[in-house]
Amino acid sequence: MLTGLDRVDWARLSHAYGPADDVPDQLRDLVSPDERLRRKALSGMYGNLYHQGTIYEATAAAVPFLVQALTAPECAEQPQLLALLSGIVTGYDGMWLPEGIPVARHRAQAVGGDALLAAAPHPGDDDYDEDEADLAYVGDLDEEDQHRLYLHIWVRVYDAVRAGVPVFRELLTREPPVARMAAYTLAWFPEDAAGSLPALAEVTGGEDGVLAATASVATGLLGGRPTVALDDPRPLARWGAAIALASADDLITATALPADDRIPFLNGDLAAYAARVLRLAGERDADRTFDTILSRIPTVSGYSALHVVGEALHLAFPDGPGERRRRLLDALADSPGTWLIEGRNFASFMNLMDRHGLPTSPAALRDYTSTR
Repeated sequence: MLTGLDRVDWARLSHAYGPADDVPDQLRDLVSPDERLRRKALSGMYGNLYHQGTIYEATAAAVPFLVQALTAPECAEQPQLLALLSGIVTGYDGMWLPEGIPVARHRAQAVGGDALLAAAPHPGDDDYDEDEADLAYVGDLDEEDQHRLYLHIWVRVYDAVRAGVPVFRELLTREPPVARMAAYTLAWFPEDAAGSLPALAEVTGGEDGVLAATASVATGLLGGRPTVALDDPRPLARWGAAIALASADDLITATALPADDRIPFLNGDLAAYAARVLRLAGERDADRTFDTILSRIPTVSGYSALHVVGEALHLAFPDGPGERRRRLLDALADSPGTWLIEGRNFASFMNLMDRHGLPTSPAALRDYTSTR
């Protein structure tokens, strides 16, 4: 049972589809004994409060109840709720990895957003338009004020999730799926690192190394050193330690690892994450990194291809060695499956190529390379 829902004026708050008066029932259904209702409510939360990565004023109001639901005896969706809470903080974590979210910068850029939000029309106001429910884009605000308003909402949401950090630490002691997502969620709150690092240091178990790897990466993002060693017998645990310690030789090895979606960071693309960390070191290990990533291109597709090819493009364009660029373009032209998702053309991959001024199909790329 969730307490305090009736003390929020949900009808005066906006989410993706207008007034948030449907949110209380969705929150109650999250702790229902009926699995069908729980899953429907969770899906509704993603649509209303975290719509395609966008958050709203109602998101901040809902977060304390999502945290409350995590500790409810009736809760049977803890990993999924942690995924939602971390998602509404990060948007998509690939935007921030491997450095982490610049929280201080966001806080500074949000200054003044409270006044903009107070002046914005809300449900029930005469000038409120449900078709413009996303408060980040209402009215006649210029781009700078839209950004300030959105970041103000983000800071409110972030701090609401941050209030759950003690709960997330306690969940580190639960069964592995819950503990793994709790470790992942803690990674995004560097202001609470002093209390989170000792809790993460206790997370070392599991024969598969998934939980240890996740805790190690979280530790690194919080500025700590993992307790897992680089010579750990578990390959995934070694990967996590290499990421946290930025160990070049071990990261080079890690760029050959297949994806593992049990690791929450970067959708489990272990190789692309390792390459991102290596990229921070500049050109020192770029050739070895590039060679390893290049060998993976024929084997990936969908979102894994986005991450892997994205890292290869960083290493080759716009100023990488000409030989590196040529080898990458040849590999892409010879790997038509890399351009697909579930056997269909992948628009996001084509957009990635277009952003680098490159043709958006393997055949067009082959013609392009043959004339250069």
